Amino acid sequence: MSESQQPTQVGKFLIEGMQVYAVKALQSIQLWYQHTIRSWLNGRSVQSFVSLFLIGTFLSVAVASCSGSSSATKGDVKLKLVSFSVTKAAHDQIIPKFVEKWKQEHNQNVTFEQSYGGSVAQTAAVIAGSQEADIVHLALPLDVNKIQQAGLIKSGWEIKSPRSGIVSRSVAAIVTREGNPKGINTWADLAKDGVKVIAANPKTSGIAIWEFLAFWGSVSLTGGDDTKALDYVTKVYKNTPILTKDAREASDLFFQKGEGDVLINYENEVILSGKNGTKLPYIIPQVNISIDNPVAVVDKNVDKHRTREVAQAFVDFLYSTEAQREFAKLQYRPVNPTVTQEVASQHPPIQTLFTSQDLGGWDIIQKKFFADGAIFDKVQAAKKA
Repeated sequence: MSESQQPTQVGKFLIEGMQVYAVKALQSIQLWYQHTIRSWLNGRSVQSFVSLFLIGTFLSVAVASCSGSSSATKGDVKLKLVSFSVTKAAHDQIIPKFVEKWKQEHNQNVTFEQSYGGSVAQTAAVIAGSQEADIVHLALPLDVNKIQQAGLIKSGWEIKSPRSGIVSRSVAAIVTREGNPKGINTWADLAKDGVKVIAANPKTSGIAIWEFLAFWGSVSLTGGDDTKALDYVTKVYKNTPILTKDAREASDLFFQKGEGDVLINYENEVILSGKNGTKLPYIIPQVNISIDNPVAVVDKNVDKHRTREVAQAFVDFLYSTEAQREFAKLQYRPVNPTVTQEVASQHPPIQTLFTSQDLGGWDIIQKKFFADGAIFDKVQAAKKA
């Protein structure tokens, strides 16, 4: 809150507190009045009764007026949503629906400040405080865990929402050039000599982490050991001359600028690009990873901004049939069972769909692959050698 806003906000809190005090005082007087009138009814005159009746009516109106003014003066609420780059199209459809619903039910205006970018970079900004998010919708649970470890989100965030906090899903897709001149059909083909791969950087992007895990799991979860997985992943990243900062930049580089032979991206992002006029052939590998995108309320910030009730309501709304249908329209794989059934025929079935848990869970994944000096750094060093 800026210094210029602070006096206004303090004044509003004082007014609301005085209203509550006035209501309680008037209610106490009403109780005294009700007790008194019973005594007066025993033998008192009609004139006296009428006088007390008028006093009681005045008190009732006063209480109702004060109570009503308390809700009527609810100020507008502003929420800060920080999300990863490719969710903007979905939130542009979902947010107006929530705003309208909240206005109808609570007679309160809600506005959103939104920020989109690479999930890892967005997470760092929230932790640093340069993005004071009330809500985060990020590319992977690892990023929410980092915010929790920084003390901004309470532990157990994943059990406070449906579906373990996962609100949208996708899988990895391999996009090729027209006619697929390099013959790319499986993950293994990405390691071929002469193939130029466009992918994002795990240091800044959520899709990049999912890509890396898809590469690794395609070997380690189909009979190969860590040595074979490391050899394969090293070859793939040698074929990746540029690592973009996020999924959207990777798409622009491949589709708009014509860079690369192969693009690795979210299934939903690839399909959306096709609908927007940049359609190219793509493959959904039969060994694939479930890309699970979490949402969470940032506890420290909503308490600071006094926005918890509305922020939690928005998170809950994201799981509704109405909101999940908007995700589905943009080719996310919904988590709402009703919507999942509605769109099941739109997504190709996957023979082996593994999860982050199959690779040990996020704590192990972070230490093994992405911590300073871990496997990804070694792969990058081998690429430069």
